[in-house]
Amino acid sequence: MKKLLTLAVAIMLTATMFAGGLVTNTNQSATWVRLPARDASTSIDAAYFNPAGLMKLENGFHLSLSNQTIIQNREITNDYDLLNNDVFTGEVFAPAFPSVYAVYKMDKLAFSFGVNIIGGGGSADFASGLPSFEMGPSELVPALASQGVEEYRLDASFEGTSAFFGYQGGVSYKINDMISVFAGVRYVSAKNTYNGYLRDVEISPVGGTWMRADAFFTGAAAQVTQIKGIPTSLAPVITATGGAITLDQAVAGVPGFEEANKAAIIAGLAGIGVDEATALAMDLNTISGAVTTATPTLDATIAQYTATSTLLNDKEADVEQTATGITPIVGVNISPSENLNIGIKYEFATELEFTNVVNDDKDILLAFTPTGDAVYMFNDGSTFRGDMPAMLSLGVDYGVSEKLGVSVGTHYYFDKTADYGKKIDGVVVPNEDVIDNNFLEVAAGVEYALNEKLVVSTGFLMAKTGANEDYQSDLSYSLTSNTIGLGAGYKLNDMMMLNLGFGYTMYTAASKSMERLLPDGLTTLQAVETYNKDNMFVAVGLDFSF
Repeated sequence: MKKLLTLAVAIMLTATMFAGGLVTNTNQSATWVRLPARDASTSIDAAYFNPAGLMKLENGFHLSLSNQTIIQNREITNDYDLLNNDVFTGEVFAPAFPSVYAVYKMDKLAFSFGVNIIGGGGSADFASGLPSFEMGPSELVPALASQGVEEYRLDASFEGTSAFFGYQGGVSYKINDMISVFAGVRYVSAKNTYNGYLRDVEISPVGGTWMRADAFFTGAAAQVTQIKGIPTSLAPVITATGGAITLDQAVAGVPGFEEANKAAIIAGLAGIGVDEATALAMDLNTISGAVTTATPTLDATIAQYTATSTLLNDKEADVEQTATGITPIVGVNISPSENLNIGIKYEFATELEFTNVVNDDKDILLAFTPTGDAVYMFNDGSTFRGDMPAMLSLGVDYGVSEKLGVSVGTHYYFDKTADYGKKIDGVVVPNEDVIDNNFLEVAAGVEYALNEKLVVSTGFLMAKTGANEDYQSDLSYSLTSNTIGLGAGYKLNDMMMLNLGFGYTMYTAASKSMERLLPDGLTTLQAVETYNKDNMFVAVGLDFSF
């Protein structure tokens, strides 16, 4: 029963929920939503996308305020034969996903500041739990089939939130009319929260009534304890008679030794492999000796049943994980001609060491060590790594005419050299064990000016994940995707620009093969788990220039 499980709350829900790499969000302005190729931007949102390009702004103060409302639907299917359900759905909702940029531009220098959600964002709600919650309890059915159990049920729920706030500042410098450079730093403050439960794990024998699984194993432990107590119950009779009599003779000749005592002992002996005929032929000394010989095995069984009962108790998690880190950023902007602009940015890796804070002792009991020590999932005060990777971006903007512009861009994430703290079977493994290739994004878009005030735009972004099957789990998976965005910008006056955008992301489903060893230690079952999701973005933003 060691595999009977509790609540598998994710350590890696911090994986990005929106556009970007495994743990990085790049959907960082309303203009991006309507034109998802901003890596050579020379507008105010260049404070994030192409900070060296800020030298193309007019002198003065510039401010950009954006917000996105984002809805993501997640669907996980698992064909494990023992599960009651094979489809698990979750929703991620982020009503507020803000980006704020401020720039003060002079002839040769520009100072910029930005605040955004650089990773995570929103909350993931799986109202009926996940396959990893349910697979262990589902294995109670074959484990207890010999005792007539044919069904299980439970009540599970999970909600997780994740937000990595980035506070960025830096300086851009104009070397000449063609080249400008940038150096800056981002302070990242990351926080994950997990709230979930696994309650009321119940089983139902054929023709029986539902009962709590933990109560079943508590009762089973009590029955084994009664078997272990047979020598003690027989001791007075053996003392009085010498013990060289059978159970039938004890019933006939020993006052107070009734048929019920005999029946209980026969049932107990059956628990250590002694059939009724053999039990009736044994004298009391032999019976007592057989049980005493079996006592170490009985003690182990009692301990196993007691531990299993404890593992099947109601479980609840209330955990926060926090970390901070620093990201150095450098960039170059090159303008070979009036119509051509090239932006390059490199973000160094951000080392994040998370600390677990368990509220009200609501941690998840996973197992017991051979010496009986409890093993918990989070452990208040413990730490783990969950870095953000280095990232290189390259963008090109080209003005085809006064009205038409085209943009292309790419992002390359150095996932294989980051420390994500990814675990397989509870053991942290190097990234190369779970990531075959670094994450890559390629984007393109067009913008057209209908008149002096109104521009319309659209774009496309392709994201190719390099995560392999071992990376994927029901709470942490990475998929290849395609994003389309469209919208408009309207110049309200000489100082204000309104940006409106709508975006949609379609993901390519990925699957993982799984193998489960049942509690009998002999039977192995196969399963395939498939992951999918989609995103919808709606954005509004205002850009000011003073």
